[in-house]
Amino acid sequence: MSFDFYKRAAIVCRAIPYGKAATYRQIALLCGKPKNARQVGYALNRNRLGDDIPAYRVVNARGILSGAAAFDTADMQKLLLENEGVEVSFTPDGWQVDLKKDGWHNTMEEALRFQEIFKVQDI
Repeated sequence: MSFDFYKRAAIVCRAIPYGKAATYRQIALLCGKPKNARQVGYALNRNRLGDDIPAYRVVNARGILSGAAAFDTADMQKLLLENEGVEVSFTPDGWQVDLKKDGWHNTMEEALRFQEIFKVQDI
């Protein structure tokens, strides 16, 4: 079995539901590499996952929108999330999503489905 983290991350990122946010660590965990959260951020910032990735739905572990540099304007991530109904509030640390309310609470069944997809695709 080969291992291509970026292919796995692309599959997982495309599965983030409309109106939800996921964390870098959550994506890495679902890819089978829970310590690779920074690699998820790198891949999203460098467009290593493809053009059809909803990168704006990925936030840091505290729900802070930390990807502003990767978007055309500083408020683009916030606007895209709000357009999907995600509430974004300003905090002293920056714009933040309430992950309890608007976070993607993936199930074990979803995690196992990803593992099956990775196995079938030999990634």
